[in-house]
Amino acid sequence: MQLDSIDVKILQLIQENAQLTIKEIARQINLSMTPTHDRIKRLEQEEIIEKYVTILNRKKLGNPLMVYCSITLDKQQKNQFVEFEEAIRQYPEVIECCIVSGNYDYLIKVIAKDMEAYNDFYQRKLSALASVAHISSSFVMSEVKTTTVIPL
Repeated sequence: MQLDSIDVKILQLIQENAQLTIKEIARQINLSMTPTHDRIKRLEQEEIIEKYVTILNRKKLGNPLMVYCSITLDKQQKNQFVEFEEAIRQYPEVIECCIVSGNYDYLIKVIAKDMEAYNDFYQRKLSALASVAHISSSFVMSEVKTTTVIPL
C-alpha cells in the first residue's frame, strides 16, 4: 500500500496519542471527518495499524526490574524451537522474545518485581526448560530510550 503525506501524518499523530478523536485528527491534518475516518479505516484494513493499546508504567505496577536474557538451546532443531517458544508464550514475566543471529538463539526481555522474583523465574521456569543449554542475563541499570514510535 502506498502512503501519501496525509496517511503519514495520521500515523504520526496516533502513534503519539491513540486516544485522539477523528475530529481532533481531522483538524490537525486539515481534512473533514469523513475522509479522515475513511483513511484510518483503510489503514486498519491494510493492517498498517495493527491495534490500539495502552502503555502501562511497569515500575508503578510493581515490576521495576528489567532483564535481557540471551538464550542458547541445546540443539538447533525445529522441535526444540517450537517447544521453547510455546513455553515462553506462557510466561507473563517475558514481555518480548526474538530469535536472533550470532552467539545466541533467542533474546528475551523479562520484567520482575525484584531480584528474588527474577531468580525464582530463572530457576523454576527458564532454566527448567529441557531445551535450554545456556542463559546469560543482563540487568538494565537505566533506560536511555524507550519508544513504540516507528519512524515514518
